Amino acid sequence: MQFGFNLLMWTDTLNDAALPHLDRMKAIGFDVVEVPVFDLDNMANYEKWGKRFDELGLVRTGTAVRGAAENMISSDGAIRKAGIEANKRNLDCCAALGCKTMAGPFHSALGEFSGQGATKDEWKWGVEGMREVAEHADKVGVKLGLEYLNRFECYFLNTAADGARFVKEVNHPACGMMYDTFHAHIEEKNIPEAIRALKDCLVHVQIS
Repeated sequence: MQFGFNLLMWTDTLNDAALPHLDRMKAIGFDVVEVPVFDLDNMANYEKWGKRFDELGLVRTGTAVRGAAENMISSDGAIRKAGIEANKRNLDCCAALGCKTMAGPFHSALGEFSGQGATKDEWKWGVEGMREVAEHADKVGVKLGLEYLNRFECYFLNTAADGARFVKEVNHPACGMMYDTFHAHIEEKNIPEAIRALKDCLVHVQIS
């Protein structure tokens, strides 16, 4: 098991101001850095930072999110396609950075609500789109770690059981789940059972 820290504590972009934090965290004994991968138009910067992380001896996990214009469960096919393509670009950036995993709630739009639970169509669109994303993830050698969120941040995947069902239906070896104690403590009635629900697909854990 490897232990890491999230660079979002200090910055949402990769820049030289982050270097003292990286040095300090490495000195403390952390193995992994979770990196915000939000700028999808600067591949060269991720390649450069990948080399820096190699020099520091830090394993990388990328963090990805999607907004309303890239919602993979939208009723608008063009928006769903934009979400798939954005996730593919995110994966390319993660690969350039040397990430082993891309984690986050990139299954649907953050902070977008319909006023009801996920419909059958939204679920189907999500599964189909994520299967295409997983195929690309497999090509670039990055594992997907989907994050379920509490009901105040999304309505698509809110529990470990939701996530386990979703990954099972995507049915691709590159698609897994992550577990965040913050969201779990809000939504789960039984924490041990929630963790067990993900036992066959868990690739990343966030502790807060």
